[in-house]
Amino acid sequence: MSRILLAGDHFVRNDLLADRLRDAVGHPVELRTLTLPWPHVPFGPVAEVDEASDAEDEMLPLLDGVEVLVTQMAPVTRRVLAAARSLRLVVCTRGGPVNVNVPECTARGVLVCNTPGRNAVAAAEHAVTLILSTVRAIPRIHSTVAAGQWRSDLYAYDECGLELGGSTIGLVGYGAIGRRVAAILRAFGAHVLVTDPYVTAADLPDGLALVELGELLARSDVVSLHTRLTPATAGLIDAAALAAMRPGSYLVNSARGGLVDYDALAAALDRDHLAGAGLDVFPAEPPPPDWPLLRSDRVVMTPHLAGATRQTAHRAAELAAAAVAAWVAGDTPSDLVNPEVAGGPPG
Repeated sequence: MSRILLAGDHFVRNDLLADRLRDAVGHPVELRTLTLPWPHVPFGPVAEVDEASDAEDEMLPLLDGVEVLVTQMAPVTRRVLAAARSLRLVVCTRGGPVNVNVPECTARGVLVCNTPGRNAVAAAEHAVTLILSTVRAIPRIHSTVAAGQWRSDLYAYDECGLELGGSTIGLVGYGAIGRRVAAILRAFGAHVLVTDPYVTAADLPDGLALVELGELLARSDVVSLHTRLTPATAGLIDAAALAAMRPGSYLVNSARGGLVDYDALAAALDRDHLAGAGLDVFPAEPPPPDWPLLRSDRVVMTPHLAGATRQTAHRAAELAAAAVAAWVAGDTPSDLVNPEVAGGPPG
């Protein structure tokens, strides 16, 4: 009987994981559970991993004899792995396993899977929501009505926002989320430009244009970021990139905070080069109370919630269960982060 530790949280819950696992595996398994405090307690760095719940001490007594760990936020550190001598598979129910020490897992012969695409629908819809809210200044206008004001002067030409229909929207990144954003924007009648070094023109449907980043910045009314944070993309939207954007355009970032130089963004807004920005991610999360952009009424902000839908949690549980079921059956799970490790149940 396979021993599985479910280290769920208050989003990807243990009851969801357990239900999907029992259905997918098809025979009894021994389940141990640990409920992590996220999102009620923010994640952060833990030892050598990032974006994790600080729960090493709670995990250690539960790992004896465990062959499979399924988690979104558990810190899979050297210390945890040293205590998990029977561990053969880690399933991380998120797009990037930043809370997992993948090199250490690989050295110990432990397979690591992730669940890419689990939040693609949610994140794409949220990105488009941010675009609409930003170009139409919905939060700022809402606050005037809530304050008892009837600002018909906001109908003035200089106060009006943009229609997506007929506008040019530039997408930096064309992965699972970027593709969905593009399809939604095309339904609005927007002209969509794409820049992505891993995409060719043949990969794009009719109506989308593949361009270099410089051309995208210069032509777009809205630039929306959908690329991963890597050493090559860190600080991609810096002062020079912001200066290359069209005067009066908008920047939307629902990908990763490290993609943007936020001091340069604040300066671009202050000098009216950009008309506004929509942000779901930040250089530090949460941003400090004195962070300048918190005071700007031209910035629409949400607290890193782009993937927060119930369907995302269900999809994560389903993908995790499929990976575990494949491993238990002696097959290689999909979406391996370290495929060089030979998989399969021990013995």
